[in-house]
Amino acid sequence: MEYKQKKLSNAHAFNFKDEKLNFAHKDKGGSADFDVYYADIPFKTSTVNEHNEWLRNVGFMWILLGLIQISLSIYSNNFAIGKGFWLYIGVLCFIGFQFTKVIYTVFKTNEGNIFIIQDKKHDEIINEISTRRKKQFLSWYGEINLNNEIEKEINKFKWLQELNIITESEAEVKIAQVKMAKNEDLYLEKTIN
Repeated sequence: MEYKQKKLSNAHAFNFKDEKLNFAHKDKGGSADFDVYYADIPFKTSTVNEHNEWLRNVGFMWILLGLIQISLSIYSNNFAIGKGFWLYIGVLCFIGFQFTKVIYTVFKTNEGNIFIIQDKKHDEIINEISTRRKKQFLSWYGEINLNNEIEKEINKFKWLQELNIITESEAEVKIAQVKMAKNEDLYLEKTIN
């Protein structure tokens, strides 16, 4: 499954493979392409706002120039409609500054940052990451490993519950199964000896 996002000069591609997410992006600052296991994508995110700072700075300068021009024309009693030209241009730049805003949800991983543009596909991409992350956690840690110590197994299922990978009732069932399996092992060892 693949999702593509584009806004202004930012192009992002999310290729959901079986075990890993391939994230590729290109913007005016450069590009990146990397793979990351779903379980390595953190649960916490941050938000980044990106603007065209040039439009804001130039807009501010032109508004200031326009206000000075209008003030001088009012002071000299020589006000004409064309005197506010730079003020209008500055306001248009500020409007452009607002429309060039791009907001990202960011997952910080060891391989790199995953930037998801907050647009109509944003929630679908987040949900797909969450679903695949949960599936991968369950495939890696969801089964009982009788070779581990009982406390380690119990803590594993408590940890999965804390991450909301499994529910509290599912964790209780798994913990009960671990205890029962360990008790059976102890019983078999005593019977054999």
